[in-house]
Amino acid sequence: MLHLVNKNVRQIQVSGIRKVYNKVLNDPSIINLTVGQSDFATPQQVINAGIKSLEEKRIGYTTNSGLPELRKAIASFVDRRYGLKYEPEDEILVTVGASEALDIAFRTILDEGCEVILPAPIYPAYEPLIRLCGAIPVFIDTRETGFKLNAEMIKAKLTDKTRCVLLPYPSNPCGSILEKEELQEIATLLIDKDIFIISDEIYSELTYGTRHHSIAVFPGMKEKSIVINGLSKSHAMTGWRIGFALAPKYLIEEMLKIHVYNTVCASSTSQYAAFEALATDLPEVDRMISEYQNRRDYVYDRVKAMGLDVNWPDGAFYLFPSIKKTGLSSEEFTDQLIDEAKVAVIPGNSFSTFGEGYIRLSYANSMGILEEGLNRLAQFLAKINSKVDC
Repeated sequence: MLHLVNKNVRQIQVSGIRKVYNKVLNDPSIINLTVGQSDFATPQQVINAGIKSLEEKRIGYTTNSGLPELRKAIASFVDRRYGLKYEPEDEILVTVGASEALDIAFRTILDEGCEVILPAPIYPAYEPLIRLCGAIPVFIDTRETGFKLNAEMIKAKLTDKTRCVLLPYPSNPCGSILEKEELQEIATLLIDKDIFIISDEIYSELTYGTRHHSIAVFPGMKEKSIVINGLSKSHAMTGWRIGFALAPKYLIEEMLKIHVYNTVCASSTSQYAAFEALATDLPEVDRMISEYQNRRDYVYDRVKAMGLDVNWPDGAFYLFPSIKKTGLSSEEFTDQLIDEAKVAVIPGNSFSTFGEGYIRLSYANSMGILEEGLNRLAQFLAKINSKVDC
């Protein structure tokens, strides 16, 4: 009876990231540089807060929007870090990870046949969420602009069906960010248009030597923006599944309807832990970010020394080097790298067709693992290059 299953669901493909990750998960001989999951532990006082909530048997449903004290902590956090002003009572929604926040945001604003403009290469989860709404993703090739979307490129793709522009910065897989001036140009373009903005800022804390800016701080932008964030990347809390959506009251009210019927509320234990994570600026988080920067510098230098072309990443914890010189497709390169060198990375075509000819490697690993993985990658490339020379 497969033919009776929703056609939009049947057309969705499993993420290329998960295909590779699942393939190598149980092989300890493989250096795994695939998924964006930190090797750091969640800060101990955050763990302790979760344990304490269980010991005190605070295990029931919370308010659908999330614990009031957590929403206040979120409001304070985004204000002091990014200058974002949101009322905790009715402009903040706590979700099951940023993934749920994205899902309900798209389902709230999209109708059948409308269009979403988004940059590519791009994290693969957005397109299925858009298509499940019956909407159409409109990809913009950013390979010639340092993997950055700009106002001119957006303007060229606007139609009367455009409903939303997606800004996923800092970028997964490219590590690119948008500077304040670049965001201002996009804001100026969209200010007088009935077009929503979804700004996925899950990597906002992971920037190196530059500050993250949100488009929602520009005049007139908050009213049409949904800002997505969470704790998975910044606080090493992937499994806790806490995200949040920030938006004007009229949008949060509509998003809440979907959230209530979908999940009721985020895990109470995770919410108590999240409150502890956001109530103060934890020194462990600063140490993580500092170490990610050290790893970024090391991995970038090593990859450049191998002769691969790669953009300098200002944020997130990925490198997205080109492997076009090898003559292999991204999947061929990835498969051979696993089989011959026992190193797993993600093929670039997992991030749309515009990612073909690239690979993504995550430096959210210890320096020892990175060193060994890059040694193997260098040996593999030397072998490939010797074949090309012959």
